[in-house]
Amino acid sequence: MLATDLYQKVIGGFNFQMGAVVGILLFIPAAIAFLIGHLLQRGHSSGIDGSAVIYIPEKSRGRDIACLAFCSAIALAIPGILLMAVLGSLFKLWPYNLSLSFSSYNFTEHESSGWGAYRNSLRLAGATALFGTALIFFGGYLLERMPGTRWLRTVIGFFCMIPLAMPGMVLGLSYIFFFNNPANPLGGIYGTMTILVLSTVVHLYTVPHLTALTALKQLDPGLEAAGSSLKIPRLITFGRVILPVCLPTILRIASYLFMNSMTTISAVVFLYSANTKVATVSVLLLNDNAMLGPAAAMSVLIVATSATVVSLQWLLMRGLLRRTEAWRGQEA
Repeated sequence: MLATDLYQKVIGGFNFQMGAVVGILLFIPAAIAFLIGHLLQRGHSSGIDGSAVIYIPEKSRGRDIACLAFCSAIALAIPGILLMAVLGSLFKLWPYNLSLSFSSYNFTEHESSGWGAYRNSLRLAGATALFGTALIFFGGYLLERMPGTRWLRTVIGFFCMIPLAMPGMVLGLSYIFFFNNPANPLGGIYGTMTILVLSTVVHLYTVPHLTALTALKQLDPGLEAAGSSLKIPRLITFGRVILPVCLPTILRIASYLFMNSMTTISAVVFLYSANTKVATVSVLLLNDNAMLGPAAAMSVLIVATSATVVSLQWLLMRGLLRRTEAWRGQEA
């Protein structure tokens, strides 16, 4: 595939020019598909209104059993994959020595960075979640709630959609050409954690941006006007009203950014250095060196960390909704 060919040309052959050519070929069909989808979405944005009736299919025992069996098979396949990763990390030497051992988790014996790659992933995910959530939500607020010309909103909104059509490898390669230049005053961030956080935020920007816009569109547009009539600045209204109401959405955005930062590899594989190698890159290198057990162990740590963050986000969401929607129970 083109993505694999791009990786081999840049990492294996250091042929950045041909890698750029493959990157353009990879980007063109994605951009065309994105533009077509964007135009079709604009043409059908008002196709469903309040008078739409939800279609409820008639009951059919045979069809329901067949669909249940199909969905159950798909649902069981997912934990089956995770189970194989866990077993692969516990076997001493797959598939020759299947005795159980935790030696694969002793990363200091298998690679030079040891546990450093996992710690770097935590740093990357934490910084991306913190900085990215603030940037995306506040940017969405400025785009949706602040007064301005319509054409400017359209242009900015279109640029916010571009990362959805941008393959991660193309993004990483473009960062190499831009930042790895002695004449660039921003070249100092090349090879640091800053460029990894920046590329990850840009790569994941679109979905959290749409989530933030959806939450902001549900708020009464007269909130800022009411605050202005009381001589309350917009920033105070934003901090005391908008943020508390949208806090569940902010938690979802932060959780999304954290989990995807833990698992991303397409852009960071071109931008990491010896001091900023992350867990996903470590998995790739361990697998290339035929160390399947340590690679599986690092993968299990990534999944366990993401599952922990999702559980914490669910608990916080549950507590917030219990407090913010307590009036529903009193009303009932």
